[in-house]
Amino acid sequence: MGRFLVTGGAGYVGSHLVLALLDRGDEVVVYDNLRQGHRGAVPPGTRLVEADIADMAGLDAVLADGPWEAVFHFAALSLVGESMQRPFYYLAENAGLGIGLIDACVRHGVTKFVLSSTANLFGNPQRIPIDEDERIEPGSPYGESKLMLERALYWAGEIHGLRSACLRYFNAAGADPQGRLGEDHNPETHLIPLVIDAALGRRQEIAVFGQDYPTPDGTCIRDYIHVADLANAHLRALGQLEARSVTYNLGNGAGHSVREVIRTVEQVSGLSVPVRIAGRRAGDPAVLVAGSGRLRSETGWSPHYAELPVIVEHALKWRDAHPDGYGSK
Repeated sequence: MGRFLVTGGAGYVGSHLVLALLDRGDEVVVYDNLRQGHRGAVPPGTRLVEADIADMAGLDAVLADGPWEAVFHFAALSLVGESMQRPFYYLAENAGLGIGLIDACVRHGVTKFVLSSTANLFGNPQRIPIDEDERIEPGSPYGESKLMLERALYWAGEIHGLRSACLRYFNAAGADPQGRLGEDHNPETHLIPLVIDAALGRRQEIAVFGQDYPTPDGTCIRDYIHVADLANAHLRALGQLEARSVTYNLGNGAGHSVREVIRTVEQVSGLSVPVRIAGRRAGDPAVLVAGSGRLRSETGWSPHYAELPVIVEHALKWRDAHPDGYGSK
């Protein structure tokens, strides 16, 4: 049994990772300011420290209460569009505070660090599927802030021996298969919960941004990975840190179009989804699909919930049972 600190562990992906650690018998401390996370997303049996990583005294106090087998870092601002409007805010919050966390980990003797990175490092990919050899060209200040953390971790390894896993994942989706956790963002920007809300009548319609892309049905194609598979990949990557630092692109390796997601939600729910066609959004590539071959070959990982209807089923079940998210009674 290990002991782990998870920053941002009250958020969507972070909470599912906490659950995966607890399910295998580990001890977990969540460090979260609850600005985007939810107290209700912290599983029972987990200590929650409600604080910001900008609070260096508070962070030092928690890290001093070691030893820690590893630190998982999820705490971050994550809206690409907002980062285009407030670039320096994102760079200061994500990169600046994240580098402060890495420094604190080094000072307190932490030897392993797992970073929630992003596919937004590949703003204009030249090849599909996108593997780790793709040219890095961040598509936004959000992506840039994650790249800065990856570089900081490189130097923390070179100079201080901190081993790290940088996981560049694509579109997290779904919910805990047992219904214990789900997705609750404000504002919600992810396609699957937005389409589900349109089916359930909780929003007027779903906007389809462009239907003239060079894809089979004219709409954008994205790689959706089940959040439970994502959590499992973090555990697999953690095991690699016994020997060395690693970087992995992380997705299902299969793409689904916007119209395919809408059809799947309709089929799974038995409800119709009102659709409005809108113009293309600036910066939306036609296809983004992950090449996760390195993760699969080096760790033995493979997605357990790879099929889109299963991902939608789990997301729909949680969202239907929690109309107000973690505010539901």
